[in-house]
Amino acid sequence: MNSHSPQFFMSEALRLAEKALFTTSPNPRVGCVIVKNNVILGRGYHIKSGGPHAEVMALEEAANQAEGSDVYVTLEPCNHFGKTPPCVDALIQAKVKKVFIAMQDPNPLVSGKGIQALKDAHIETEVGVMEAQAQLLNAGFISRMSKKLPFVRAKLAVSLDGKTALNNGKSQWITGDEARQDVQHWRASSCAIITGIGTVMHDNPKLSVRLYENARQPLRVVVDSDLKIALDANILREKPLLIVYANDKHKRLAQLKSLGIECIQLNNNDKVDLAALLKTLAVREINDVWIEAGEGLNGAFLKANLIDELIIYYAPVILGSEAKGMFMMPVYENLENKITTTVIDHRWIGQDLRMRFKIK
Repeated sequence: MNSHSPQFFMSEALRLAEKALFTTSPNPRVGCVIVKNNVILGRGYHIKSGGPHAEVMALEEAANQAEGSDVYVTLEPCNHFGKTPPCVDALIQAKVKKVFIAMQDPNPLVSGKGIQALKDAHIETEVGVMEAQAQLLNAGFISRMSKKLPFVRAKLAVSLDGKTALNNGKSQWITGDEARQDVQHWRASSCAIITGIGTVMHDNPKLSVRLYENARQPLRVVVDSDLKIALDANILREKPLLIVYANDKHKRLAQLKSLGIECIQLNNNDKVDLAALLKTLAVREINDVWIEAGEGLNGAFLKANLIDELIIYYAPVILGSEAKGMFMMPVYENLENKITTTVIDHRWIGQDLRMRFKIK
């Protein structure tokens, strides 16, 4: 990559945006650099909602040198008042020469309007520099804005023979320490973690983020159709937490509410309505969902076409034919019914192979 090319400077803006991978929710991740004569004069990235936007931070660093500069920003600058003033106004006032934009903002409040405002101010724009990389960085935000649904990733740790747990439900641990640490990064970059009551009963997980002290904890969501969760389950000890149920067969609702635990009912034929759950999470400004569950809930999400991406960690072990599989699905009599995926990434994480699949 040419060190003076638009791609070079945009890659630096993307690198900056990634620094806030764990903190910007529900806002998108945005990075910005200001360049004049092939020298970077200012850098900035949006750290958290309500804080300064990337463009403003970069302009502050560039100070009075910003006039006549080129600006590289990973997302279309905003032109509306939210928690902060419009970034477009700041760029216009700084008299920048040209703005390179990786991608148009999917937010209907902004989409195309920031670009037009720059053009109206006679500032040249170029849109689409490293667009694919920028879209990948904000897949959840794009999904919530365009489909009114979060971007859903399902994680599975499996043996070479495609098993996720022993027949008795035990699954700790199939993969190695490095893979489990990698999962921590994915949890931390997600807005919500969904699990099922089966996983809670068999593994008794906390599903917390343990990357560093005082890490932001995503909303943990337990899908428990019959509301049979044990009141001493580890996952009940920390918030934020949401339990989603279909019916209160075990008369736990009042007890859970007395513990200050939020419970919502989404009933569809005595099962939790998973599509309604995702819509509810989107309304709560959840961008990215991370599923850590067993074959039952994994299969239900997959069957309902509600998974965008699979992340599978293959461990060099064999658990045997009686162990539990990845997805509980109906029997297919015709290959035309198969679910097709595309491999988008694969790499070794310690001795385990991590593969990422896009669901077509």
